[in-house]
Amino acid sequence: MKLAEFNSADTAVAADALKPCIDVQRWIEAITAARPFSSRATLLDFAAQAAAPFTAAEVEAAMAHHPRIGERPTANTAEASMSRSEQSGVDPSDNGTAAALAAGNRAYEEKFGRVFLIRAAGRTAPEILAALNTRLSNSPAEEDAIVAQQLREIALLRLEGVISE
Repeated sequence: MKLAEFNSADTAVAADALKPCIDVQRWIEAITAARPFSSRATLLDFAAQAAAPFTAAEVEAAMAHHPRIGERPTANTAEASMSRSEQSGVDPSDNGTAAALAAGNRAYEEKFGRVFLIRAAGRTAPEILAALNTRLSNSPAEEDAIVAQQLREIALLRLEGVISE
């Protein structure tokens, strides 16, 4: 969607464009209410500010939509399509890496009670696996802060892909 279209769109249409970026209603409402934006950069700056910080409840709700790293979502939604694209650096046919990611995901979920989340776009499978193994040594408080930051990064990257100049 072009910025001019986003700026002039009905609030519900604009919100629907933002929802696949991150399903946090407060963030979506803040952005749609702040329209019109003079530039894409202004929109992205505002979106970053609106995302800092996400509350624990917002993080939990947003996490419900994220697949495990290494598992490709099969749904035919904008969010699933974005996730598949973001995880393109993880080759599911690489059995060794796939097994290591699956084991790491299980360990992470046992320790933290949620899926491992990382901004996968631009990262290779070995980089993701290394981050997963490193983050397993974090405390829950440290990991909460990292997960919130990763969600912000994912939301902004997705927004960049949704709204063009």
